[in-house]
Amino acid sequence: MDNNRLLCLEDFEEQAQKLLPISAWSYYSSGADNEETLRENREAYRRYWLKPRILRDVSVIDISTSVLGEKVDAPICISPTAFHCKAHSDGEIATCKGAADMNTLMTLSSISNKSLEEVAAARPNSPKWQNVYPLRHRDITKDIVKRAERAGFKAVVMSVDIPTGGFKRRAVRISGQTVFPDEYFGNLDRYINKTARSSPDIPQVDDPIDVSLGDPKSAWEYIDWLKTVTKLPIVLKGILTVEDAILAAEHNVQGILVSNHGGRQLDCVPAPIDALSNIVDAVGDKLEVYVDGGIRTGTDVLKALALGARAVFIGRPVLYGLACNGEEGVKAVLRILREELLRAMALTGCSRLSDISRSLLVSRSDRLSKL
Repeated sequence: MDNNRLLCLEDFEEQAQKLLPISAWSYYSSGADNEETLRENREAYRRYWLKPRILRDVSVIDISTSVLGEKVDAPICISPTAFHCKAHSDGEIATCKGAADMNTLMTLSSISNKSLEEVAAARPNSPKWQNVYPLRHRDITKDIVKRAERAGFKAVVMSVDIPTGGFKRRAVRISGQTVFPDEYFGNLDRYINKTARSSPDIPQVDDPIDVSLGDPKSAWEYIDWLKTVTKLPIVLKGILTVEDAILAAEHNVQGILVSNHGGRQLDCVPAPIDALSNIVDAVGDKLEVYVDGGIRTGTDVLKALALGARAVFIGRPVLYGLACNGEEGVKAVLRILREELLRAMALTGCSRLSDISRSLLVSRSDRLSKL
């Protein structure tokens, strides 16, 4: 497919819908219940407007940064998303290669088709984080973390907003299911009780649900326990309130990802971009703060950075790029966002990330009076 005909992330989304099987499209694109939060994640960015600044030297613009000490060429990273092989046969391996070629960070979902070892081998030196859930079987969580350490992953990203799964009503109506019952779980199949076990030392469970959802009993003590089994930095994904951000800082994690799980968990919650600035004000000097959800343009990235995010993470657009053209599609999506960010920075007079501040923003409600 000619990526030159796909000029923005919405183009990739429209093309992916045409290419993907209906079951995969409904799984990737759906949100919880009435999908109010799913829509709000994108609409919220439209409430923030940018102030153009003129006659500033923007002949050279530097957007390189670091996330937990890992250098990346742009503050645009990849969130964990499941089942990449539904988009392309190379799955998470293609995603990893695309991210590596763009020198940015990929977070591998624990519910991936390809194993973390396969993904690590694809680009051994590229920056990668491993996602985990607070599983009821802690020995499995521990084993995944230890495998990630051995494979060279640089941080653990725990999804803390999934004590139970949100109900994707649209996906059920379209395809009759919200998961793929016959799917291969590259990271998790080794733990599911089978006739042939690969090793007696590998933890085993009888029900696949035990390794695909968080434990409804899990509490902040789980984070304290996780710190005892790994020396890797810990990022909590799914923080949406100041109260929980403060608790995260008190439990000495290294980062938080302001997120509502792409609108797939609890419906009728705020968009992450609306929660971001208050969270940054509360804990931004104690840990690194990132944001995902609804980001589709370089101006969206600029707005998130202006509100205090150290970096943004994208999920669905990567899947859509993967569906359109595999590794090259992933690279194209990342490249478009970078080019749009560079252009937006030039037009707002910013030559480096440290130039970006809230002074660039004005809300839609008062955009006329404060320009």
